[in-house]
Amino acid sequence: MTEIWFYHLQRQPLEAVLPTLLERSLGRGWRALVRATSDERLSALDDHLWTFSDESFLPHGTDREADAAEQPVVLTLAERNLNGAAVLFLVEGAPVPEDIAAYQRLVLLFDGNDEDALAAARAQWTRVKAGGFDATYWQQDPRGRWEKKA
Repeated sequence: MTEIWFYHLQRQPLEAVLPTLLERSLGRGWRALVRATSDERLSALDDHLWTFSDESFLPHGTDREADAAEQPVVLTLAERNLNGAAVLFLVEGAPVPEDIAAYQRLVLLFDGNDEDALAAARAQWTRVKAGGFDATYWQQDPRGRWEKKA
């Protein structure tokens, strides 16, 4: 069954958390898909993933590129799994897809300092639970480590 993880971002922004989670996914041998809801966010993430660290390289592309299906990480606005990803990251309030079971893991990252983002995450949590899926809620402790809260 698909694992569904909610990450409540309060101490670090998406740009600090997403690259680490993508690196861990690739380390497991998974392909990843990152779904946003705006061209601006997609472009900003694309730029950021090239420059987030001097010590590592995160291979990725966008769905606008001809070789998107071959990329280990694809950034997209589309609702299709372009690269056969095992894990789907939903950012910027991207909705939970109908084909949840097509992924090994769904990761919803939401800004805990934004009331609209909190409300949307709560609605997604309710939908996922009503669909019979197990969901896990993660929040950072004061030292910045992730703790499972639910």
